[in-house]
Amino acid sequence: MTEFRFLHTADLHLGRRFGALPEDLRGRLVEARHALLPNLSQAAARFGAGHILLAGDTFDSETPSDPVWRQALVAMGAAPDLHWWIIPGNHDSLAAESLWSRLAQHAPANVHLLTEARPVQIAPGVTLLPCPLPRRYPGRDLTAWMAEAETPPGQVRIGLAHGAIRDFSSDGSGADGIIPPDRAATARLDYLALGDWHGRIEVNPRTFYPGTPERDAAHPDARGTCLAVTLPAPGALPVVETLFTGRFQWTEDSLALLPGQDAAALLADRLPADRPARRDQLLRLRVTGRATLSERAALAEAVAAAAPDFAALDLDLAALDTEVEAADLDEIDRAGALRLAAERLRAAADDPARAEGARRISAAALNRLFGYLREDRA
Repeated sequence: MTEFRFLHTADLHLGRRFGALPEDLRGRLVEARHALLPNLSQAAARFGAGHILLAGDTFDSETPSDPVWRQALVAMGAAPDLHWWIIPGNHDSLAAESLWSRLAQHAPANVHLLTEARPVQIAPGVTLLPCPLPRRYPGRDLTAWMAEAETPPGQVRIGLAHGAIRDFSSDGSGADGIIPPDRAATARLDYLALGDWHGRIEVNPRTFYPGTPERDAAHPDARGTCLAVTLPAPGALPVVETLFTGRFQWTEDSLALLPGQDAAALLADRLPADRPARRDQLLRLRVTGRATLSERAALAEAVAAAAPDFAALDLDLAALDTEVEAADLDEIDRAGALRLAAERLRAAADDPARAEGARRISAAALNRLFGYLREDRA
């Protein structure tokens, strides 16, 4: 056979609602999810691949709305020569019988729903071994059958599965469903395409998680990814390239402060220089160290000024300690009730006999008082 090229993707989570985010941003994120389908089709065309392997969680739930699944099928069918091979994942498992029945009824000819664990020849000399999830928590290793599956001699063997290779539960309750990291070797696979983890992971040279193609949380990759895979010949190691597919960048950064530093200037240096690109960035900035009341307020003001450039800009000050100077207290009030309240909050925040959480609450209250008065006077 000649080399076989395909895209490996997973965890599209079409129909996710992003309920914790502002309404206008939710709409943009939902639309970016749907845009993944034409994006993946275009990436496959550029790579010269005629197949996309989707390793589960195409949909965010077992009950996506009719527009979500209908429009997804239309988008996949727009390039009829590109074949989509799809297994159910834990979010859209086969327990949702009505969903998979409707998908089968309306799927175009190039969309292949793999609902049985049996070998499927997807191209000359290429056999796919799919592992559809019968329910959200199957309680067993669904890839075990691959080791005994017979395929014609000289065929490329590709596994397609959804699940973890580690048990993250504290009591070992999820161990029965773990995929062995050496499954590619024990099942004589040329490549094992996995889904479930939302970050790109190379388990071994033949086993990969592609990461979600559109991020939904901060990750070192920042943008969503899929994998472009070339299998030169049966038995040869795959050549795997990472393609960036996501529109939005979800990132976390840190900023360490010391009293006397210009917090606003340090923030400006840390923010992305490409201002137009900020519209598609969700940045969480964790600030550590120490700052005076006025420096902390100046930082919050600088963040508020920059925030409209971003899809979201979140300032985390939980780990920033407050250093109170006499000049800051004078700015609150030189005498009277406000000064007395500020002094009491300062004493409570500095009291080593109090629990750390209680001290931080007092410090936060003092910072809020300072910020309210500064804003009112401005």
